Amino acid sequence: MNQFESRGHLLTEQSNPNSEDLDRLDALGLVDLFCREDARTVEAVAASREAIARAIDLTTDALRRGGRLFYVGAGTSGRLGVLDAAECPPTFCTPPELVQGIIAGGRDALVRSSEALEDRSEDGEAAIAQRNIGETDVVVGITAGGTTPYVCGAIAEARRRHATTVFIACVPVEQVAIDADADIRLLVGPEVLAGSTRLKAGTATKLVLNILSTSVMVRLGKVFRNRMVDVSVTNSKLRDRAIRTIVDLTELSREAAAHLLDRCQNHVKLALLVHWSGLAIDDARSLLDRHRGQLRAALDSATEVR
Repeated sequence: MNQFESRGHLLTEQSNPNSEDLDRLDALGLVDLFCREDARTVEAVAASREAIARAIDLTTDALRRGGRLFYVGAGTSGRLGVLDAAECPPTFCTPPELVQGIIAGGRDALVRSSEALEDRSEDGEAAIAQRNIGETDVVVGITAGGTTPYVCGAIAEARRRHATTVFIACVPVEQVAIDADADIRLLVGPEVLAGSTRLKAGTATKLVLNILSTSVMVRLGKVFRNRMVDVSVTNSKLRDRAIRTIVDLTELSREAAAHLLDRCQNHVKLALLVHWSGLAIDDARSLLDRHRGQLRAALDSATEVR
């Protein structure tokens, strides 16, 4: 019997002794129990800090070389990957193809359970091949129990294509080993509801994806100080955020900040460089391009020239 045929030994499938009386608790008791158990997710993420940092470095390097980032998962894990990928364009003004989510079963699986589709490793391999994933790309396999054939097949195919691979699971290496360039293990322990990995495992995974994508974008120059300076101004909320960012960083009036943003065609980073450097818009845009979108480096360069 192989690891895919019996999963009862996995940490994610065990019964949690702290929730043996789950069905006897009142509402307040349930809330308190979940809060105590969920506190373990942050501890688990912190314990994997070195592996997460390695994934950040590897992904940043790949994207600087023109690569793409792919999340691959099934069920909850797949949905979390798709969610993180979908949030990158509005937050960091990235093209939709830069960060992509791949879920077993495709779009339908986002709103309807299709768990049986996770059992075909060849489908995971095909998903990698269909996207022409290569050596400059990064594939992050997400599987709480570590054994999902769809994800393992995707990771194996990605390695065959010399892509960078990251593995995220909530079981120890001793239970499920895999070859990956960065191996992140989030040991949150058994779930409050035995085997329901949408709970602590899902929460810990979401935390890691938040850290990974945000940190990579920081390293790629999408952030100045702690502000979103590559925000995509696509609605009134985001326009307000863009204007407030300029006001906070420059102390311009709101009216002046809005005018500057309009002149720079809603590009916050460009607006800031124009304001601080005194350069013409086209010159500031060229300077940003030369520094690969790094506002701080462009500012330093403009200061040296002056």
